[in-house]
Amino acid sequence: MKAVRVHAWGEPPRLEDLAEPRGGPGRTLVRMHAATVGHIDRTVWSGQFLRHPPLPYVPGVEAAGIVVSGDRFKAGTRVWMRGAGLGIARDGTWRETIEVPDEALGELPSGVSFALGSAFFSPCTSAWVALHEVARVQPGERVLVSGASGAVGSIAMQLAQEAGAEVQAFDATQEATPQADVLVDMVGGTVLPQALRGVKPGGRAVLVGYAGGAEARIDLPELLQRDIALLPLNIIRREAAARAAAPHLLQRIADGRVQLAVREFPLAQAAEAMQWIATRGHGGRAVLTAHEH
Repeated sequence: MKAVRVHAWGEPPRLEDLAEPRGGPGRTLVRMHAATVGHIDRTVWSGQFLRHPPLPYVPGVEAAGIVVSGDRFKAGTRVWMRGAGLGIARDGTWRETIEVPDEALGELPSGVSFALGSAFFSPCTSAWVALHEVARVQPGERVLVSGASGAVGSIAMQLAQEAGAEVQAFDATQEATPQADVLVDMVGGTVLPQALRGVKPGGRAVLVGYAGGAEARIDLPELLQRDIALLPLNIIRREAAARAAAPHLLQRIADGRVQLAVREFPLAQAAEAMQWIATRGHGGRAVLTAHEH
């Protein structure tokens, strides 16, 4: 069985031959068809994440494939997977056969490709929870999205429109005017204080990501006078809400209401996929593919 492993923090991952996993009680064996390469995988790989598996380890927190054996789903069932420590506390999904804790599995509708089934969870549930659980967006409100060209930002734009909000992408090259009720910020860094100026007094700002920088300098007197609530999104703490939303989001993908761009790489090109997602302006999510679709 082929798998991608990391032997030292920050070193390029290697494609290797490993023994097939054996499964067991509470575990399902899945034949991987697509496995996502995301920013969390890069963070774990760098050694900077709070938790990490012992070296050497197989990265990957998300994937989709077909059940080989297990108690929760019968053999042949199409499934997606995320959580239960995959790629964080234990070996992950960048391998041809994955041993998955049963609680990390969900059924993948036939109308959703393996690539989308692998890639949907993080951006779609993050956008859903940010809008509906954290910001509690109401019909008719104005929503401003920074980083709207990215995976989470593009989904947030689509879901906000579906919720009846007026939606606008934030343009860092233009002077922001305070018109939005809600800011959903994916960028952080120097963009966040700029985008905050586009929020009305008494508005809300949901902090989702920091692709533009992990630190932001905010004028506190201005923030206090305008009474803008800064609301961080911790998707791990809100995983129950995210998993509850997953079936509805998959249905939206299946019927075309939600669009998510993906770029596929062969399993042997995991290092190239990691470089691609770190490239400024890249579009969509990266997935590694194995087996025939």
